[in-house]
Amino acid sequence: MAYKSEIEALVLSALADGPLHGYRITQAIKARSSGLLKLGDNQIYPTLHRLELENLIDAEWQPQEGKPARKVYSLTPEGRRRLEQRQQEWKQYAANFAIALGLGGGHA
Repeated sequence: MAYKSEIEALVLSALADGPLHGYRITQAIKARSSGLLKLGDNQIYPTLHRLELENLIDAEWQPQEGKPARKVYSLTPEGRRRLEQRQQEWKQYAANFAIALGLGGGHA
């Protein structure tokens, strides 16, 4: 799998439960991975912009009291389909890797 699609899968997965702004997306990824995965601004925002251009996510500016508005992202139906595709790819990848390590699939 390409690194770009791995970050894509993480971002789409973070948005599966509902809309989030960029910082919350990075926090969701960190929390879901028990702190093992951390994305910086130089990774998350280019990915968000690309996903928006590809119509996989929508973005809207959300006003905040006493603060500048922030951009909040949500999955589009196409984004949800892409997430499901990435999840299936990762399941297959993990299963193949487990077999290669002798952890499953009936191979000793």
